[in-house]
Amino acid sequence: MERISSSNDVGGAGGVYSYDALKRLDQVWSRICSTSLEEKVPEVVSYVRGSSTILELDEHSGCAFDVLVCGGTLGIFIATALASRGLRVAVIERNLIKGREQEWNISKKELIELVEVGVLSEEELEQIIAVEFNPNRCGFERKRDIWVEDILNLGVSPAVLVDTVKRRFVSLGGVVFEKKSLSKIHIYDDAAIVQLIDGDLLTARLIVDSMGNFSPIVKQIRSCRKPDGVCLVVGSCSRGFNENTSSDIIFSSSSLKRIQDTPLQYFWEAFPAGSDPKDRTTYMFTYVEAKQGSPKLEHLLEEYWDLLPFYQGVPIENLEILRVIFGIFPTYRDSPLPAAYDRVLQVGDASGIQSPVSFGGFGSMTRHLNRLSAGIHEAVTGNFLDAYSLSLLNPYMPNLSASWLFQRAMSAREHTSPTFINELLYYNFEAMQKLGNSVLRPFLQDVIQFGPLVKTLVSVMLAHPKILPSIFKQVGPLVILDWSVHFVMLGYYTFLSSYIDPAVRPWINSLPKRNKYEWTRRLEAWKYGSGLDYKQGE
Repeated sequence: MERISSSNDVGGAGGVYSYDALKRLDQVWSRICSTSLEEKVPEVVSYVRGSSTILELDEHSGCAFDVLVCGGTLGIFIATALASRGLRVAVIERNLIKGREQEWNISKKELIELVEVGVLSEEELEQIIAVEFNPNRCGFERKRDIWVEDILNLGVSPAVLVDTVKRRFVSLGGVVFEKKSLSKIHIYDDAAIVQLIDGDLLTARLIVDSMGNFSPIVKQIRSCRKPDGVCLVVGSCSRGFNENTSSDIIFSSSSLKRIQDTPLQYFWEAFPAGSDPKDRTTYMFTYVEAKQGSPKLEHLLEEYWDLLPFYQGVPIENLEILRVIFGIFPTYRDSPLPAAYDRVLQVGDASGIQSPVSFGGFGSMTRHLNRLSAGIHEAVTGNFLDAYSLSLLNPYMPNLSASWLFQRAMSAREHTSPTFINELLYYNFEAMQKLGNSVLRPFLQDVIQFGPLVKTLVSVMLAHPKILPSIFKQVGPLVILDWSVHFVMLGYYTFLSSYIDPAVRPWINSLPKRNKYEWTRRLEAWKYGSGLDYKQGE
């Protein structure tokens, strides 16, 4: 890591590669594990009675906007979508708005959504794809591999993508403030005033928080509460792979391992990289609790180097290490995060809208981009910027809450059988494959739907009834009970979206603006909360 250049480090998850950056992130992880509710959280957002006009910032000052997006790596996407709808938008980024070198892996369906919302053109879409590959494997130790096509089979260059979107944003009249860090947000009756660390002031009708998992605003909202689960990820992009035409979506090559006294189940992902036919990116990840004694990223990275040759069948001395990758992805059960303040809304990873079993929110950002940009535009133009109205944009989604059981089941514990997690996952993937693409494909793209879930559960229970006691022992009865509530709500939302939505939609158009806004958000919550926004065959 010392010989790998860190001159191209950028913001966002996975944007830094140096050993110093690894040590800093491990310090952050240690603080998360040792956090107590008694710790005082720095106040970033505060209310101020009265009008913001006392600061004499108006629309002609160049410092007043409809929407101010904090965090530019993924925030540039929502900012561009909003600018294309005619809003005055600015982006604040503490570094440069620049994509990392390491590619994002995504499916074509999710990329097309960027075109549909007006962020990219079809020509630009082809330019950002660095590599395409098939087939894609799901496999578990000593079990039959399951192969699929066109799932996470594209490698997108973040550097090209972010630069392309940034140029489109500026061409639409968007304003970029780079090398600027947020200090305070003061919420007035008619606007939000943002104070930067250098003392500059900006005003906006709405603040969009796109600062990711470690947003200082989210930290204030959650009051130092520990995450309910954490995905730790390490990996590298290396040159020297001769067999490099397929990918691994999820693969487990071993039973439970231990670092010190902590049991861990390792999973792998692997994708061809676009920089060279022999370049390949491999990730090793595991799900843990945020508690004292949890392994550090540096410890996981040591394990990674030991296990990589066995996993990929290539001696480590035959590989040229191009980049080292690492990240911490905390998740909370009460996600997405409702708006806690007037005029402030979380999006992307800051909102917790990504699946608790995935890491990185680019895919979930593209999925929700059209819904969020339309809703934010309606909220700003209609002045529906109170916390309740904004919370309708981050509603309860039972399919997201239901997926919590999967992360819990994939997290090793002291009483977990060494082979249980691999067996459980294989039984589920085997059942989904037999049930067909209509069941397997949505799940692999982090979309949980009621019908496919019911079919999978019934199939697994009938084929492997003896697994039930092990599931209860692994996750616990309280988690099963909590999941059952979300499972029922998933079915309820599916019914509402399938049958009530078509009946009430014509009536909604005749409502006053505020009522129409609220009901439109409810219909979206039913649709996205049941996974019915995912269309089969796409």
